[in-house]
Amino acid sequence: MRKVEKFRVPVKVISSRIRNISPSRRGRGEEITIFALQIHDMEQANPKNNLHYNKNLQPFANKLRKDMTKAEACLWKYALRAGKLANWQFRRQRPVINYIADFMCKDLKLVIEVDGFTHQFDETIQKDRKKDADLENAGFKVIRFHDEEVLKDMENVIRALEVLVKARQEELCIPPPSPRQRGKGFRKPKR
Repeated sequence: MRKVEKFRVPVKVISSRIRNISPSRRGRGEEITIFALQIHDMEQANPKNNLHYNKNLQPFANKLRKDMTKAEACLWKYALRAGKLANWQFRRQRPVINYIADFMCKDLKLVIEVDGFTHQFDETIQKDRKKDADLENAGFKVIRFHDEEVLKDMENVIRALEVLVKARQEELCIPPPSPRQRGKGFRKPKR
């Protein structure tokens, strides 16, 4: 068996990933090793694996979607909702791998995180680094903004996102999305 890096993770997250393992192998040490192997051996995110969508985290994501922070709600309303950012579609509280990303653009494989004051503590900083590393190993680009940046300087946050989206689009060689066609202006004229 390969040597793997061991680290602490919440038991609830681990147990949802290993239901198919026999009860005799469900010891705590074995769960951590299995979890570490899944992260280190992970393939790149692509449409065939649904960008590592984790349906087990869906109830938690739904709850977070309903209880967004003020900064998340502002970023969603003024920058990301309904294709406001260069017509790219973003999703709120998207379960991916073993995490819930605040915002994610599936086409660009771009994850946007909005961090509150709790993200200044050492333990949380380590968890954020681990999350970023796992997402980047799966092929995502992660960008983080602090709550204060979003709430007090939305214009610069939007500018930074526009630059990042354009760079990511060029990096992945993806054509820009066409504008969404809605409303009466696009119906066939009556004869």
